[in-house]
Amino acid sequence: MKNILLVDGYNIVGAWPVLQKLKETDFALARDKLVGLLAEYAAYTGYEVKVVFDAHMVQGIGKVYNKHRVEVIYTKKNETADERIEKLVIQLKRIDRTIYVATSDMAEQSLAFGSGALRKSARELAIETEIAAKRIDKMLQNTRKAQESSKIKLSEEVAEIFEKWRRGDK
Repeated sequence: MKNILLVDGYNIVGAWPVLQKLKETDFALARDKLVGLLAEYAAYTGYEVKVVFDAHMVQGIGKVYNKHRVEVIYTKKNETADERIEKLVIQLKRIDRTIYVATSDMAEQSLAFGSGALRKSARELAIETEIAAKRIDKMLQNTRKAQESSKIKLSEEVAEIFEKWRRGDK
């Protein structure tokens, strides 16, 4: 079963405190930070993640690109993120897929649910991304520890012998 997460980008930026604060000084950086957090989430969960931004906030209307395994979609002129997400739910809906829509917009949640998607609030997604980030950090720490413990400590004398062999000295 394939899981797909459709994210209302600006809704999440406006709902997550860390991104709210960032958007006040650098809107583009807040968008990029969201995409980065979603990329970690996608890597950890295996979800296919698509984040949709309303094009009225950016240039390059109707643009779609991939960044760190996340498909970033900017809507076309006169198209809202809600409308694009609704279309995506209908296009992507199949029996072997579970589609989640992440937004705190109650109207959008209802429409997505009515189209066959499952709802995920901004708060739920924030908690899940934090858990994923913590688990990724723990996995990295464990990997580093395993690498460090696999190194064999050699006496100075043995290390000198190995170094001579490496250089081809007798």
